[in-house]
Amino acid sequence: MKKIVSSGEKWEDIVGYSRAVRVGNIIEVAGTTAVRNSEIVGKDDMYAQTKYIFEIIEKAYSTEQQKKII
Repeated sequence: MKKIVSSGEKWEDIVGYSRAVRVGNIIEVAGTTAVRNSEIVGKDDMYAQTKYIFEIIEKAYSTEQQKKII
């Protein structure tokens, strides 16, 4: 089973990507950057950027925006 995960960002529909795709026990994440309201989160701070990116990914998985595709 393949599951597509969306964060609801407008760019997903505009350019045709998903926040993540899960197939079995493998999850592939794409297109996630440390930008909020057109501002870089944690500029020059790799830890802060990584933490923010993981928060985005976690939020995407915790929403009801997941779709099952057979």
